Formats: sequence, C-alpha cells, structure tokens
Amino acid sequence: MSSSIAEEFLLRKGVKPTSNRILVMRELINATRPVSLADLEASLDTLDKTSIFRVLELFAEHDIVHVMEDGSRSNKYELCHSDSHHSIDDQHVHFFCEKCMQTFCLENIAVPSINIPAGFVPHSVNYMLKGLCPDCSSKQ
Repeated sequence: MSSSIAEEFLLRKGVKPTSNRILVMRELINATRPVSLADLEASLDTLDKTSIFRVLELFAEHDIVHVMEDGSRSNKYELCHSDSHHSIDDQHVHFFCEKCMQTFCLENIAVPSINIPAGFVPHSVNYMLKGLCPDCSSKQ
C-alpha cells in the first residue's frame, strides 16, 4: 500500500500527514482485524510506543479509528471507513476468541439498534461477542 493512499485518507479527515501518522495509517489500512498498540509497536519497529499511542489518540479524536475494548485488557483500533464523523450506525459487531486472544470483525452484522431513554446521548458502542473462533473450536 502506497504512502499516497494513507496521505489522502488523512487529508480527507483533516489531519496533517506527518511521517509517523502515515506509517501508522498504512498499518491500519493493511490490518485484517482490529489491532492493539502492542501489535502496531511490533510491526513498526522504527516508532516507539509513545509515538504510536499519540498518533492513535489523534486518530480517535478525528474519527479516523474506532477504539474498542475486547476483554484482553488492551484497546483495539480499526479504521473508520465513514467519510463523515463516525457514528453507531457505521459500526459492526466484533468477536473475541478467549483461546487465541484474537479479535475478529463481523462486518456483515450491524450493531443492533437500541431504544435509549430520553436524555441519553450515546457517542460510541462496543458490541463484542466472546467465545471460541472457528480455528480454536475445531481443535477441541
């Protein structure tokens, strides 16, 4: 994946494309599932953990990534593909395997709509199923 695609994505979201941001963006674009800070640190050996974390925080502030908790005691990050500000409507269900500790996107399953009492204004949702993935369940 070229740097120009990462730069274009950042510019569309109103973020200046610095070298660190482009490196993190390229990893997120190429990721096949949500990634943790440790995953990014392992794949980006030229950046330290603090630099990666600062980029992820900026990306979250600019609706570039969705941040989720999956039960592994580590936030996971995935790109928000919406061209506008992300909302609950553009999120999908995730599955956390309790054996291999991987988080999977179930992109074809939308987060269910919930009638929220008047006065509550949700900004995010974390819809996480937990159990065994197909690989781990087949080994039992």
